[in-house]
Amino acid sequence: MTPHFSIIIPVIHEEGFINATIDHLETLDASASMEIIVVDGDGSGKTIGAIRNGNVRTAVGEKGRGNQMNRGAAMAEGDIVVFLHADTRLPTDAFALMEGALRDPGCRAGAFDLSIDSGRPIYRLIARTASFRSRLTRIPYRDQAHFFRRVYFNEIDGFANIPLMEDVEIMRRIKQRGGRIAIINRCVTASARRWEKEGILLCTLRNWLLICLYFSGVSPERLSKFYT
Repeated sequence: MTPHFSIIIPVIHEEGFINATIDHLETLDASASMEIIVVDGDGSGKTIGAIRNGNVRTAVGEKGRGNQMNRGAAMAEGDIVVFLHADTRLPTDAFALMEGALRDPGCRAGAFDLSIDSGRPIYRLIARTASFRSRLTRIPYRDQAHFFRRVYFNEIDGFANIPLMEDVEIMRRIKQRGGRIAIINRCVTASARRWEKEGILLCTLRNWLLICLYFSGVSPERLSKFYT
């Protein structure tokens, strides 16, 4: 049976998270027709080698989130393509919500509000700020689970081949073409691990600075030197 949704997960060194994410996806909306595609940016395919579920489709691609997501989209058979971080969880009714948003013929893409998997108040503030920003600008970031009709995604040639800001670039391009972007009033839950590793203040300020520089015209190639 041809799947209705293609969940594309770009990974590199995600052996510790990938199976939990796959298991979680299989608990959602049991009636939904779904395929899972994991694209590993590590040439040795270590994350792919850790996957226990034999139904997951896999590929090894050139390192770079945009390249990996485009590779996964080229493999996809579903009507709707969803791009998900390896450490992010969708809400339980995610498939119905995405389908509902894309029934609007003017809606070209969408994403979810954000929550962060921590009870610390600072993370609730970061998540609420991110959700407010994306509703205001209609430019959601990649950790909010972007989704598109596959036909439209292919029509606009997918993500740009740039080392950083591919998520912002594609949403700006859709807006410039007159397309609407839905922000669903339900949260995906992202891991707090990057903030915990880098430090909350440093990580947050670095992200704000990079996006400001990008909107000021600094190239993604230059910005990528400050993002690891």
